[in-house]
Amino acid sequence: MSANKSAPETHCVIARATPRTGECSRLETLVEELARKVRAEPGNIRFEAFGEESGAVVMIEEYRDNVAFEAHLNEPHTRQFNAALTEIATAGEAAVSDLSPLAVDRTAAPGIRAIDHAGVTVPDIEEATRFLESAFGAVIVYDVLPKDGPDQAGEGPEAELGLTSGTRIVHMRLLRIGDGASLELFQMADGEQRDAVRLQDFGLTHIGLYVDDIDEASAAIKAAGGELLKGPHPLAGVEDRPGNAGIYGRAPWGMLIELITYPGGIDYPADAAAIRWTPRP
Repeated sequence: MSANKSAPETHCVIARATPRTGECSRLETLVEELARKVRAEPGNIRFEAFGEESGAVVMIEEYRDNVAFEAHLNEPHTRQFNAALTEIATAGEAAVSDLSPLAVDRTAAPGIRAIDHAGVTVPDIEEATRFLESAFGAVIVYDVLPKDGPDQAGEGPEAELGLTSGTRIVHMRLLRIGDGASLELFQMADGEQRDAVRLQDFGLTHIGLYVDDIDEASAAIKAAGGELLKGPHPLAGVEDRPGNAGIYGRAPWGMLIELITYPGGIDYPADAAAIRWTPRP
């Protein structure tokens, strides 16, 4: 990939639908249903909806390109939504305007979007899921490899995934925890396995979760069967501001999990190339 190649231009629009008298709740329900379906479209990057004091709903939508946007317009759920607007919207439709990018952070090479997921190998996916659900409210997206399905094993997976000879993948599951990258859980059998890495070991050492109340989140880890290290402790360097804190803990299988909160903000250096990504509330 050429370093000078420009990133493909996405198709971004803003749509505003104003309900007729008595139709606010119906409009909100229709938008919630639409959002779930649009976000599952292969060409959709984001779909966000906001309510105005007037009762109008504003939708910000971004698609991979113009072709993806045209495909969205022809989806059955889009057609059904637009047909419903003829009855409940004041103008009989949503007002739609194209948006152009402005003041965009460039934090990756062209064609590279962001971290999509982190992989975590656990002794038992069902038990790990229960811990993550109980401690953090994680939700199951889907099973990549069902437990009762055929295992991934043999020369193909061994070569593709770097597994030792004879190792079998017996279960894979994708989870979401809030507004962040997904967690892909793996359960293996018949292969050599080591204990979870420590912070001083090479490679991916932990996941960090932004929390609003660090004491409450710490208590949830313990209640779910995890353990906590010493803390909470102040953050370091440019992150050391009033109200900012962190604490490390371990999941039942030993993986390190950091809880972090920085409501006091970050004292960014003058030459910082970008601000850090922070999950939405």
